[in-house]
Amino acid sequence: MPAVAIAALFWSAIVRADESATFRDLFNGRDFTGWSIEGPTGGIKHPDGKPVWSVRDGEIICNGRSWSFLRYDREEFSDFTFHVEFIMADKANSGIGFRCRAVDMARVHETRPSCWSYEIQLLEDAGAPPTVHSSGSLYRYVAPRENAMRPAGEWNVLEVTCRGPRIRVVLNGLEIQDYDQTTLPETRDKPLKGSVCLQNHGHPVRFRNVRIRVENDGPRQ
Repeated sequence: MPAVAIAALFWSAIVRADESATFRDLFNGRDFTGWSIEGPTGGIKHPDGKPVWSVRDGEIICNGRSWSFLRYDREEFSDFTFHVEFIMADKANSGIGFRCRAVDMARVHETRPSCWSYEIQLLEDAGAPPTVHSSGSLYRYVAPRENAMRPAGEWNVLEVTCRGPRIRVVLNGLEIQDYDQTTLPETRDKPLKGSVCLQNHGHPVRFRNVRIRVENDGPRQ
């Protein structure tokens, strides 16, 4: 059986096994209960004291400056589907971290999501060729099958499913990653459990409907 057909059967079996599972909200729409902001002072507050991260009208607002991460710190996840919707400003840069840890400011390069575990790159780059640095990439490791990002000012829908070493990413209804991390030496030993987070990379981004579904049952590879 062709590899594509095997992959399709694998994921359809997962869907059937988890039909009864439901998503739960990680963001309550009012404040950052359950979340922590990690990064340098300049990535947390503007010089006038206004926060880089805030909540408005049920959305998470990143009024970008410097860099930082908004990490859900109440729970770590191993096998899960993470759902988030986001809208990018013109020329914006952001990302989604998963299976990550708290950023250690003394070891930033080692402990930030794109090095410790994974960051899904988010750029305002609709129509650009897919690379290991384009939207939908497992940043610096794996290029997406295609660039499925919508233009600035339009909402995007992202879902990430992790089961053991298998990572599937769907952006705006298109499967752009179906990756086994054991296939590359650079990713083979990355953690199979950790936090999820949103990235501030110095640009305005808005997030909403931040949800997760724990995937405890069903076939694994």
